[in-house]
Amino acid sequence: MRAVLVGPPGAGKGTQAQILAEELSIPKVSTGDIFRANVSGGTELGKKAKEFMDRGDLVPDEVTNAMVKDRLAQSDAVEGFLLDGFPRNVPQAETLRTILADLDTSLDVVLELKVDEEEVVRRLSGRRSCPECGRVYHVEYDAPKEPGKCDNEGAELYQREDDREETIRHRLEVYREQTAPLVEFYTGEGLLATISATGPVAEVTARAKAAIDEKKRSAA
Repeated sequence: MRAVLVGPPGAGKGTQAQILAEELSIPKVSTGDIFRANVSGGTELGKKAKEFMDRGDLVPDEVTNAMVKDRLAQSDAVEGFLLDGFPRNVPQAETLRTILADLDTSLDVVLELKVDEEEVVRRLSGRRSCPECGRVYHVEYDAPKEPGKCDNEGAELYQREDDREETIRHRLEVYREQTAPLVEFYTGEGLLATISATGPVAEVTARAKAAIDEKKRSAA
């Protein structure tokens, strides 16, 4: 199974990608994980990526494309993969098609996670992080025992720059302009399956699996 997850920031792509990848026994390939590893490691790529990420902008295509190409050529991705965070625009989708053609394969399904924009703002702007252990809380859904303090470290929680409301709304605008056209692109390719990403995680997973199974049946 070779699949791509598409959806706005805060739609739960990372969570669903992890669950689905485990259940399908394929690697999760996340550009976000690669970027964060470079940012925390202080690499030159990380420094460049952080400038864009903090503004809510997309990391330049040439950087992202090269990383994805190398990753998909690795041995554990030969039998399948689940892409989270790539492609983010139509030119990247066309590049991915070329990459896969070079590997003598193609996508099976593109799963779109749909969620209301105001729900995205609530989900992301409520996140607070511990600077010491890295645990992430939410002021509504997963609040610490003592407001503003980490349960583990007692450290003062902080709000990441890309979780501020103004940044989130900018990220949503970027998504509408650059990533949303992927829906039309992959609809034309006959690969798109759309599900609601609102509700408990298990329910969203069940919808995702049903949509993937339906694509498998229709392709058979």
